[in-house]
Amino acid sequence: MNDIILSPIPINELESLILKQVRIALSEINPGKPDPVRNELLTIKQIAEILSVSIATVYGYVHAREIPHMKRRGRLYFSKPDILEWVRSGKRLTIDEINNNVINSLER
Repeated sequence: MNDIILSPIPINELESLILKQVRIALSEINPGKPDPVRNELLTIKQIAEILSVSIATVYGYVHAREIPHMKRRGRLYFSKPDILEWVRSGKRLTIDEINNNVINSLER
């Protein structure tokens, strides 16, 4: 009991730390099993909810081949990690990042 230290930590950070430790513990118990969250396949309805757009908009992304997807027997599937990476790839630079890139380019 002497090893207990109390410190303020945001609840979301605490949840992340606990989740990480649980995943580590589970991977040690079942080392051959893939992480189900990492390999989760989502439906078009779930993707629309995650992206906060209509289902029709997601169909438009699929038709234009803008969003990573898979199609099997007429059904659309989406990989959660692929979708998250796709969203991150659309990150726009801030003014400070643009200015730093310009300065770095001019210094070369």
